[in-house]
Amino acid sequence: MANLLPMLRPWLCLLAAMAAVSAPWSPADALGMNWGTQATHPLPPKIVAQLLRDNGIKKVKLFDADQETLSALAGTGIEVMVAIPNVMLDTMTDYDTAKEWVRRNVSRYNFDGGVTIKYVAVGNEPFLAAYNGTFDKVTFPALQNIQNALNEAGLGDTIKATVPLNADVYMSPKDNPVPSAGRWRTDITDLMTQMVQFLSNNSAPFTVNIYPFISLFLNDDFPVNFAFFDGDATPLVDPGTGVSYTNVFDANFDTLVAALKSVGHGDMPIVVGEVGWPTDGDKHATSAYAQRFYNGLLKRLAANAGTPARPNQYIEVYLFGLLDEDVKSVAPGNFERHWGILRYDGQPKYPMDLSGQGQNTMLVPASGVEYLPRTWCVVNTNAGSDAMEKLADNINYACTFADCTALGYGSTCGGMDSNGNASYAFNAFFQVQNQKDEACGFQGLAVPTQTDPSTATCNFTIQIATTSAAHRRPLGVALFVLAQLVLNLLLLLLH
Repeated sequence: MANLLPMLRPWLCLLAAMAAVSAPWSPADALGMNWGTQATHPLPPKIVAQLLRDNGIKKVKLFDADQETLSALAGTGIEVMVAIPNVMLDTMTDYDTAKEWVRRNVSRYNFDGGVTIKYVAVGNEPFLAAYNGTFDKVTFPALQNIQNALNEAGLGDTIKATVPLNADVYMSPKDNPVPSAGRWRTDITDLMTQMVQFLSNNSAPFTVNIYPFISLFLNDDFPVNFAFFDGDATPLVDPGTGVSYTNVFDANFDTLVAALKSVGHGDMPIVVGEVGWPTDGDKHATSAYAQRFYNGLLKRLAANAGTPARPNQYIEVYLFGLLDEDVKSVAPGNFERHWGILRYDGQPKYPMDLSGQGQNTMLVPASGVEYLPRTWCVVNTNAGSDAMEKLADNINYACTFADCTALGYGSTCGGMDSNGNASYAFNAFFQVQNQKDEACGFQGLAVPTQTDPSTATCNFTIQIATTSAAHRRPLGVALFVLAQLVLNLLLLLLH
C-alpha cells in the first residue's frame, strides 16, 4: 500500500478539491454583520477586520465610508456595504456631488486587492416616522444620483445602491392586521412606489431592518414567545393565505412581501439590513434572550427555511451588531448601547454558533487589544457627610458624560445600593477619560483602586488604551468630542 501512495496522491488531491467545491453552502456566506463605531474607544479597524475574518464573516455593513475602515478591509475579500449618512443626503441631490462621492468612496477601491464593495446604503432609515418627513424629499433623488453615478463609472452591474429602511414604512390595516394585507404607510405610498420601481429597474434589492425585540419592548402585552423562533408561541393565522405564523420576524417579513406585491414587485430581492437582540438596558435585553434569538435565527438561515411567503429561500441577513457602542443615542431606550454580539472590546458575551448547527461554541475574540491599567474608580466610603450630600449630583454628572445604561431597572447592574451606583458611574467616567487622575475626584467622593469592584452580574470595565482606540469618527462621537471641551472646565470644579 505504501508503494501506491505516490501514484494515488494526485487523485486523492483531486477528490479533496472536488469535495470542497461540492460542499454544502455555508450559512456564513449569507451572514453579514453591522459594524458601528459610535464609541468613545472604538477598536482599531485592522483589529476588527481580522476579527471578522477569524469568525468566517464574509459580509459587513458600515454606516459611513471611512477611509481607515475601508483600508483595513482591503484585500480581505469581505463584501462591504458602504453608507451615506442621513445628514449627507441633501448634498447627494446634486449629481456632480454624487459622482464625486462615488469616485472617492467606491471607484478608488475598485482594483485587485482593493475593497469588495457590493452595496451603497443611501441613508439609514430615512423615512422613520419619528423623523417627521425630514428626509422624504431628498432620499429618492440621492438614491437615483448614486446609482446613476455607479452606472456611469461602469460599476452599476456589480454594485447596487439601496436604502436601508425601518419596518415602519409598511403595515397592515387596523381592521385587517395580517401579513397578506401589507401596504405602504399612507404618507409615503407614492414615494415608496416610485423608489421600488427604480430599485427594480436597476436590479437592486429592498433593504429592511426588522427588530422582534422592539415589538416586545414597545408592548408589555406582546407575547414573549412570538419574538423567538422555537415554535412555542400561539400561532397567528392569516385568513388571506391560511398560513399560521409562530414568530414576528416571519410575519413582519411577509408583510413587506405583500406591500411589494401590491405595487407589482412581489418577487423583489429583500436584504435584511439589521436584525438582532440587545443584552442590557431593559428587562428583556439579556444575554439569555439574545442567545435564544440567535440560535433560532441562525438555524433557520442554515436550513434556508425562508418565510411562509418565500419558503425554502436564501435570505441575505446582516446581524446588528458586531460590537457594543457606548455613545449611541439612548432616545429609543437604554438598550441601544448593547446590541453587540461582542463586548466593546471584541470579547464574546455568550456561546454563538454562526454555522447554525447549534453547537455550544464561543466566537473567536478580538486579538491584539490593549487596555488601560487595571485601575478602577470607586466611591470613597470615608468621605464626610457633607461630601455625601453631593453624591447624587456627582452620579448624575458622571452619567451625563459616560454610559450608565447598565444601572437601569432590569439591567445587569440594576439593584445596587447608592454606593454601588456611585462606584459604577464614577468608574465609567474615569475610563472614558482614560483614567486621568483628575477624573477620579468628584469633590472627594471617589478614590482609585486596584481591586476589581465587579459583581457576579455587573462588570466594571477597564477601557481600551488610547493606542488601540485612537481611531474616532467625527459623526459618531461629535457629542462626545464637544463634551470634552466642557469637561476640561468642569473637572477643575469637581476635583
